[in-house]
Amino acid sequence: FVMEKRIQLNNYALNVQFLGTEFSNESAKPVLIFLHEALGSIVQWKLFPFHLCQATQLSGMVIERSGHGKSDPLQQLRTVNYLHEYTYELHDVLRELLPLKKKIILVGHSDGGTIALLYAHLFPENVQKIITIAAHTFVEPETVNGIPPTVAAYENGKLDGLKRIHGTKTDALFYAWANTWLSEDFYSWDIRQEITGVNTPVLAIQGQNDQYGTVKQLASIQNAIPNTQLAVLGDCAHHPHLEKQSEVIELIAGFLK
Repeated sequence: FVMEKRIQLNNYALNVQFLGTEFSNESAKPVLIFLHEALGSIVQWKLFPFHLCQATQLSGMVIERSGHGKSDPLQQLRTVNYLHEYTYELHDVLRELLPLKKKIILVGHSDGGTIALLYAHLFPENVQKIITIAAHTFVEPETVNGIPPTVAAYENGKLDGLKRIHGTKTDALFYAWANTWLSEDFYSWDIRQEITGVNTPVLAIQGQNDQYGTVKQLASIQNAIPNTQLAVLGDCAHHPHLEKQSEVIELIAGFLK
């Protein structure tokens, strides 16, 4: 069962995809919550959420953050704390969509992985487990160096596929991302200290050739949250769940058992 619908928050709406039917308290099973990357959306996950839900026999929700996909445009100018702001947005969405005590498993890619870690720090009550894929906890030179080539590709029309997904919001979304990460203020962005209180078990996955970060990101998650399993995938860049899908699904299914 797959369904998409718009969810009204205070003064704007978000688009959410539902996979499966077990979202009430009648089912003791947790729900997988999929959190996309910085320029991501529901469609950019491709079939990964569907296949992971099938493999784990769990229902899932794929959430499009404001500014992305079919959700409403960005509501305000982006600040260096934008990932915290999106974490509060996620909390509002889940309060709207799930019973108060419903257990969740967060599956976050890139920015979504960072949001998953922040969520477990700020709102630990319902979080059963966390899976991060290419998350970042601090800014590395590699991250900053990976962005100008992406900007050049965007300006040369090589990323025009984004416009089919985000429509008229694409420019605003793209430059909100690029300009924030390249800003001087953002260079000192760092959540390592903040997430040290997280007790939730974490599976942190990263591709060996990730162009936006090194395996120091994985080590930083494990240093902050001792109950963390690490997985580094060889011959793999920033999208392990697409580049090595069956391997990633196997890792996650094993971790959730």
